Amino acid sequence: METCFDFSRCEKHGFKVFVYPMEREDPVSESYLKIITSIEESRYYTSNPEEACLFILNIDTLDRDHLSIQYVHNINDKIQGFPLWNDGRNHLIFNLYSGTWPNYTEDLGFDIGQAILAKASFYVENFRPGFDISIPLFSKEHPQKGGERGWLYQNSVPPKKKYKLAFKGKRYLTGIGSDTRNALHHIHNGKDIISLTTCKHGKDWEKHKDTRCDKDNSDYENVGVGVMSSLRNAQMGVTSLLHVMSSLWNAQLGVTSFDAVLVWAACIPVLLSNGWELPFSEVIDWSKSAIVGDERLLLQIPSTVRCIPSDKILAFQQQTQFLWEAYFSSVEKIVQTTLEIIKDRIFRRESRPKFLWNTLPGGLLALPEYSTHLGDFPFYHLQHGSSPSGKFTAFIRAVSPVVSLSQPILKLIQTVSRSQHCAQILVLWSCEKPPPPRGKWPQTAVPLTVIHGRRKVSDRFFPYSAIGTDAVLSLDEHTSLSTSEVDFAFVVWRSFPDRIVGFPMRSHFWDSNQSQWGYTSKWTNEFSMVLTAAAFYHRYYHSLFTNYLPASLRSLIDQLSNCEDILMNFLVSAVTKLPPIKVTQKKQHQERSKSAAVSSGNLQFSQRQDCLNQFAAWFGYMPLVHSQLRLDPVLFKDQVSVLRKKYRHLEKP
Repeated sequence: METCFDFSRCEKHGFKVFVYPMEREDPVSESYLKIITSIEESRYYTSNPEEACLFILNIDTLDRDHLSIQYVHNINDKIQGFPLWNDGRNHLIFNLYSGTWPNYTEDLGFDIGQAILAKASFYVENFRPGFDISIPLFSKEHPQKGGERGWLYQNSVPPKKKYKLAFKGKRYLTGIGSDTRNALHHIHNGKDIISLTTCKHGKDWEKHKDTRCDKDNSDYENVGVGVMSSLRNAQMGVTSLLHVMSSLWNAQLGVTSFDAVLVWAACIPVLLSNGWELPFSEVIDWSKSAIVGDERLLLQIPSTVRCIPSDKILAFQQQTQFLWEAYFSSVEKIVQTTLEIIKDRIFRRESRPKFLWNTLPGGLLALPEYSTHLGDFPFYHLQHGSSPSGKFTAFIRAVSPVVSLSQPILKLIQTVSRSQHCAQILVLWSCEKPPPPRGKWPQTAVPLTVIHGRRKVSDRFFPYSAIGTDAVLSLDEHTSLSTSEVDFAFVVWRSFPDRIVGFPMRSHFWDSNQSQWGYTSKWTNEFSMVLTAAAFYHRYYHSLFTNYLPASLRSLIDQLSNCEDILMNFLVSAVTKLPPIKVTQKKQHQERSKSAAVSSGNLQFSQRQDCLNQFAAWFGYMPLVHSQLRLDPVLFKDQVSVLRKKYRHLEKP
């Protein structure tokens, strides 16, 4: 990086990425369009090349097989005419295929100069560590956003699967990779180890046909119910040589065998590949999720996998599911991971430790701008036996002028300040009229600070430096709580610091008649959101809300003066894959209009339903998770003496 990358371009404007404007005459594949779209929708995109730290070509370089119809000719002549090219310095080039069967050389057909190469199926001998990036091979059907979740729905020890080892794919009759694939039948026993291969590859496969081909082809097409069923019933799946993988496409799935094994089928990848640089190897610890073997020792694989204990198999399976959902399930995540690796190289002082990349929720959701210290995040306390700080900051958003001593916000400040866990109270003043002078605010035992906002709803989730505790108690000015309710909710939150813990709940549902998501405030036993009108969460989510979510979503909620609480629930559920936590409350929260522009309750409700669908579209899936759990204090509502109850005031009318 030091010799082939100009770091000075990144000093003034930070890590910004410029995409060359697309030209009509240049053909662009669907996959490359997804890559470009992912970059243009990212927080790093800039339309000004003068601000850019990194440049992306408008020329499709994914398929460099000269026999492919998507092969772009004369790339050298085109890039030499670009004034920003500069021999490729600070450029990033994406590539999925190079060369042609049977040799599959890594010749791209043009000179990349000093550009960084993000390539699938990378030879170790051609890979430049710390500069190039090995990416996963993905098909044109791979989703832009979201992506299907993995298939490990139930944790069981020992794993309840029919097969110990499974493989299904094409075997080359000649060329690179054919030796290993042709030898796979030696480990097939038809019981706990299955290997289904077909000779049908290429137009002239019959010229090289051997005596096993007819039976292999028949078994491949007829045995079982397809590769996915085979893999779902297997504990481990064999993935062979990178050369084979780089051109192996299953017509039924449109995915590589690596994708199918790694994540969809919840199998442990068994990688038989000498000289293959594993995807994102710079940050991913593959020793926790894959078995990497020597292709020359193929016959030892069965005994090797049979010796792995059940608890380790489950741990490997869980890690494959995490890796899939964090880095591989969509083109957007593949692109984001690539960009974040490069960014960490450039800004080494703010780079993520490898632990963050290999532990939930993953490197993409652990922003190094916030911190690189594990204890500052809400996710890692359990692994390290630590706890979040024992105090909280009350954060109250005020949108109405204070004209009376009986206004709810003043009572709320007094109630919260009496909590033994309250460290400070911050009032976000979002009213047109100025706040009352210091002497008009209630006298409190903790500091009270007024922050002047911009009268935008997104302000309530800005990472203010004044927030000095891990826990934030988010409150609306009209919220009514008792000190006991606040104390109990905070104690619950300390056990679940990565979740939203609070009082008012809402839910979502799929409306099949309208073919869209619906929003409901009905008081039922099931919920998927806890409104931030009265809820605890970790202050890190302020940083994620402001720095991770796109500006377009924040602009939407600011225009509506609505839905910011729904967006925060989307964000936290997307990070944790878990629902919020509801705690007991004496009074039911009523949603109130937040500005004159939203004076009608029906209009506000309609807006919130629209928000639900727009947020789901951006995330690419519905991250909200339903729950029926409510946490109450011990002895709550029990017919025992009130003196035996710690939070006795919770039951007072």
